Amino acid sequence: MLREKLKTIPHLPGSYQMRNINNTIIYVGKAKDLYKRVNSYFKGTVTGKTAKMVSEVVDFTYITTTTEQEAFILEINLIKEYNPKYNILLKDDKSYPYIEYISKPYPRLKVSRYLNIRKKDKKMLFGPYPNAYAARKIVGLINRLYPLKKCEGMPKHVCLYYHIGECLGYCEKHVDQEKLTQMEQEILDFLKGNDKILIDKIMEKINTFSENLNYEAALDLKKELQYIEVVLDKQKVELHDYINRDAIGFYYDEGIISVQILFIRNGKIVGGNNDKFYMISDVYDEINSYILNFYTKHEIPKEILLDEGLNAEVIGNILETRALIPQKGNKKNLINMAKENAKISLEQEVTIIRNDEKRTVGANESLRTILNLPVLDRIDAFDNSNLFGSYSVSGMIVFKAGKPCRKEYRKYKVSVDKNDDYNTMKEVIYRRYYRAMVDKTEMPDLIIVDGGENQIRACKDILDALRLNIKVCGLKKDDHHRTNELIDGDTLEVISIPRDSDIFHYLTRIQDEVHRFTITYHKTLRDKGSISSILDNISGIGKIRKKELIKKYGSIKKMAEASVSELSTIIPPAVAADLHKYLQERNEKDGEIN
Repeated sequence: MLREKLKTIPHLPGSYQMRNINNTIIYVGKAKDLYKRVNSYFKGTVTGKTAKMVSEVVDFTYITTTTEQEAFILEINLIKEYNPKYNILLKDDKSYPYIEYISKPYPRLKVSRYLNIRKKDKKMLFGPYPNAYAARKIVGLINRLYPLKKCEGMPKHVCLYYHIGECLGYCEKHVDQEKLTQMEQEILDFLKGNDKILIDKIMEKINTFSENLNYEAALDLKKELQYIEVVLDKQKVELHDYINRDAIGFYYDEGIISVQILFIRNGKIVGGNNDKFYMISDVYDEINSYILNFYTKHEIPKEILLDEGLNAEVIGNILETRALIPQKGNKKNLINMAKENAKISLEQEVTIIRNDEKRTVGANESLRTILNLPVLDRIDAFDNSNLFGSYSVSGMIVFKAGKPCRKEYRKYKVSVDKNDDYNTMKEVIYRRYYRAMVDKTEMPDLIIVDGGENQIRACKDILDALRLNIKVCGLKKDDHHRTNELIDGDTLEVISIPRDSDIFHYLTRIQDEVHRFTITYHKTLRDKGSISSILDNISGIGKIRKKELIKKYGSIKKMAEASVSELSTIIPPAVAADLHKYLQERNEKDGEIN
């Protein structure tokens, strides 16, 4: 049937989707000629990860487009929608910290991370920065040097910051528009690359403090100056137009592609991004698709420099920016630098990648074989916690292709009586999979419960009632709280697994992760409950203020460390003083606030 279907594919551009025995899309690709590309998987010689993908394919679908550019866009959208396991990067995708300037309703700075950055949002973002610490340090320094709004909310009256000249009085609208305009211009000029503005400002403050014999403050600012000079003194490149651009180079070997993106901002290399992924299709198509997908989640610069072989026209048109392949000069040198970094990164990590593949995907495949499952792409694992019989909760974690998928984790507050593991498991399993049926979300291939026959029986009772055919296993621990046995949910027999095997370590990771996740959630609830009971002792703190305090501080310890003025941004000053005094006295009495 598959062979006959291959003959009917048209010679047109488009996107193709490979499907497994469960009709799940496991790979999305794009082709200028669908017929040639799809047939190459089944009629040509394939090796490595491509061969593994093809071995799981039982069907394919495709969508034709009129142009190759439309095929790229369709491919990106399908990957976002289905997140196929063979399109996943070899390490977690990440967001980078930016400094965001917000002008309305009052000027302020914050460190932001965005999973999706769109031009139409028109956010004033500067960066990306190599790490959040560097971005926070710069934001903190700018706040010290300029009278930006620093407090939370909008107090009724000006606070201490206004009286010491570190705020323009935004809450009472005492703002001097001329000062505001000058301040905003200086801050934006610095963030755009004029380092001299900030350095001169720091020197001016140091001199003022020294003249007033405030040597401690002057020394503190001098240390800040030394740090900021290190942060700003990045590798300079000989491009004097100060255009924000990225340079992209790549290297591939042993079926793995390494892509290096250098971030050049205001004539300086401020950081970079390296990702690796398996080569399933044509190497250039894979990299073109990776680049387009990368910029759905990150800032698009004014110019993108590309390595030879990549499709600058399509990339430039889709991203609505200038994309070019430099042939010589300093821009070509940047591409060579990116290529060299891509090569070094792959050569250094290829052994780690192979070992990680064996430890995760390999162990997952071995577990599939032992349990005689046709497919094992997703595992849902559950654990219950009711420490001391209070705040009964459950947690669910998800492993996909042998690795944790944290965006799929779920927390559950349980309504059944304490210390009732059987009914706790029934409630959580019902809530999880009834909701999945209603929302038509992805179902697991295997459910692992933390416990023995009791928890397995509770899980299977609910699955049977919902008419869901999902394999269930239990993981039991020994007296030392270490992973001990894997129990088959169908036969209740113990499955023998060598303790030094990758499968055993894999199951231990799953059990430890679900336990950690659940216990952390339990502790958070207990801490919030403890805070809530303490706040009940303070007159003037009602339900809304209590909620705001818990949201901001999260623990008694952090609340006790807050000053009266900080607490006053949420509650009235007199109430803040009472709360602060109460917490300090409690601290002295208990010796330590947990």
